[in-house]
Order: sequence, then C-alpha cells, then structure tokens
Amino acid sequence: MHIPPAVSGLVVFAVIAAQPAYCVQSVAPAETLTVERARTLALESNRDLKSARMEVAKAEDRLASARTRRLPSFKWSALGMQKITALDFSFPRGAFGTFEGIGEVPATDTSIRSPRRPGALLIGQVNQPLSQQYRIGLQLGLLRAQRDSAVEQERAQRQAVVAEVKRVYFSILQTQAALESAEEAIRLYRELDRVTGDFVLRQVALKAENLEVKTLLANAEYEALALRNPLETQKEQLNILLGRDVGTTFELGAVGEASDGETDLDAARRLALERRPEVRQAALKLKQAEADRRAKRSEYIPDLSLSFNYFSPVNYGSLIPANIATVGLLFEWEPFDWGRKRLEVAEKAKTVEQASLALRQTQAQVAVDVGSRFRKLREARQLLAVRVLARETAQENLRVANNRYKQQMILLKDVLQFQTSLAGANQNYQAALAAYWTARAEFEKALGEE
Repeated sequence: MHIPPAVSGLVVFAVIAAQPAYCVQSVAPAETLTVERARTLALESNRDLKSARMEVAKAEDRLASARTRRLPSFKWSALGMQKITALDFSFPRGAFGTFEGIGEVPATDTSIRSPRRPGALLIGQVNQPLSQQYRIGLQLGLLRAQRDSAVEQERAQRQAVVAEVKRVYFSILQTQAALESAEEAIRLYRELDRVTGDFVLRQVALKAENLEVKTLLANAEYEALALRNPLETQKEQLNILLGRDVGTTFELGAVGEASDGETDLDAARRLALERRPEVRQAALKLKQAEADRRAKRSEYIPDLSLSFNYFSPVNYGSLIPANIATVGLLFEWEPFDWGRKRLEVAEKAKTVEQASLALRQTQAQVAVDVGSRFRKLREARQLLAVRVLARETAQENLRVANNRYKQQMILLKDVLQFQTSLAGANQNYQAALAAYWTARAEFEKALGEE
C-alpha cells in the first residue's frame, strides 16, 4: 500500500525506543534553544558578522588616520653625495670693504678651493597646513560617510544572519514536527496492530488485514529513521550560523502561535524606508558623492602652509654655514591646468546625479518588497487558520473511527483512510505553521528589524 508523505513524516521517538537497553547512557540534558536565544548567539558569534564588524573598525581607523592630516607634518631627510666638481669661491680685492688700519679686505683677489670629498646635506621640515584645512575637512566628511556605509553594511549583515537563523530554525521545527507526527502515527499503528491481531485470534478479521497494518507500521518506522539525517544536518547548519562547534547538541523551544501583529501596509513602508540598510546605504552614497564633488572643487584653492625649514651641510668647508633655519609661509598654486579640474568636477557632478537616481530606485524597490512580504504574510496566516481547522476535523474523525472499529461497526480500511487523512492534515498544519513564521521573519527583515 502506498504511504502518503504525511504519514511518512512522523519519526524519531519510535527509533529511539527501539534501541537496546544497553545503549542507554546517562547524559546531561541538551540545551533548549529558543529562537530569541539563537538570534542572540548569532549576533554575538557569527563569523561573517564578526568580519563585517572588522570592516567598521577598519573604517574608523581610516577616519582617525585622516584626522592627523590637520596637524603639522614633520619630515627629515639626508642626502649623501660625492662632489664631482670642486666647490670654488672667488673674492675680488676689497670685496668685504675697506677698514681703517687694515685696508681692503681681502687685499688681493682671492680664490678658495674645497676638496672633492664626500659630503652630506641634512634637511628638516615642519609644515602646518592652513588653507588646506577646508579640503581636509571635506575629506573627513567623505570618510565619515564611508564609515557610516560600513555600519549599514554591518546592519545588513546582521539582518541577513538573523533571517537565515530563523529560516533554519523553522526548518528544524518543521522536521521535528514531522517526527512528532510520526511518533503519533506509529503509536496509532501499534494500537491498530494490537486490535487487529486480537480480531484475527477471534476470527472476526482476516490475517491479511493484520499484515497490512504491520506493513504500514514498518514503513512508518523506516521513514521516521530516514528523517533523522536531514534533522542532524539542519542542526549542524544552525550551529555554524551561531558560530559554535557543529556537534553542539540542543533541542528547540516551542514557538508561539500565530498572532495578528501585522501593521498596515503604508505604515510598514514608512518604517522600512527609515530602517532598511540598503536605503541608508544609497543615501550615504549620495552624501559621499556630494562630499567628493566639494573636495574636488576645493582643489581650486591655493595651498598655504606655515613652514619651518632646517638645513645642515656636512663636509662642505668652513665658508658654508653649518646650520641654516628659516620660517615662513609656503604657497603652492596651479593656476593653469588645461581644464583638468573643471572636467573632474563635472564628472563628480554626474556621479552625484547617479547616486540620487539610485536612491530613488532603492526606495521604490523597498516599497515593492515590503508590499510583497506583507501580502505573503497575510496569505500564510489565512492558510494556517484553514490548516488548524482541517487538523482538528481529522483528529475527531479518527477518534470516532477508532471507537467504531473496536465495536466492529466499520472496516479496517475505513480506519486506515481516516489515519491517512490525519497524517496529511498534521503535515499540512506543520508546513503552514513553518511557512507562517518564515513569512513573518521575511516581513520583519523587510521592515529592517533585527
């Protein structure tokens, strides 16, 4: 006889009960993992999320590094060299003047020659940016926007991790629900096997009927055993999402019943536009583009710095001072650049326009996504209400059928038909419940919740 998938979906405890007594060991009870606890663990330990947090930290480091450009810069350099030509000095007679009692200095034309030996030039420089402070401020604004974008990417990663945790969690719940339905079906088949066996002994039922029940029981136990593998795989996947060892054992906690917590669609869309990371990222990209354009335009401003310079020639002879120090203003300007700055500013302006278009497109896509998730949630909740009524009906029908069969008022095939109907109703209910919570998780993600 063909076994419906709903019947085959009922599993684990019959297999465990069938294990020999010597296999039973005293072990600590497994952790009860609620969906909120799983969410908390994932936010603390998920490896992808930790990597996203590191990106935020890197952006903070870049911003802190850029702030140091407002402060004076210190440079020290040393140039070692070998003179190829002689360093000669010629002083004509009286070059330094005529003095009473001495006469002209020097008294005759004089030449001083320095030997061609190795020398060095030590240079120290301290520059404090002045006019560049405005441009540095614009660059810091750009880096802040990049830091904020990294924060939003981390938020998006958090939402994705939480949504995936909920998806796997509800998948495990659905599998476990199938196992619980299997346990119930196995119990019912065993009771039916007992009653049918008694009828065979009393010769009020055929042996073939008892064999048919035994076959259904064996198939249910086999398919229950086959469901254990996907359940273990799903638990390992959830452990990976939680950032812990894949072999960590746990049991899932109960999930609440469906609620009427949905808001209206317009309010949901407004909330999503405020919370969704992709909307914030698009707005930040627009902000970055505007800051980049202003920074590029600031290049028209000449660079003016307060500059202190120190020079120390080494092995250049006694005529050259050993230490030379100056302080003043360093002015740098490129008045003519063949239109390069103007073209670069025009490019940045187009980037700003593109970012503005991308922001409006993202907002529209978010509105559509929220509407779709909202309608799917309503649909899933309505389907769940139907499945609840169908399961209650099947349970009552089977209860009545079992009582009538024990009183020999109906045939075995009628009981099996009601049993199949209940198994199908159980499976449909569990699937609808998991679909509802999955749809709710997707709706919450669409709202930008974590």
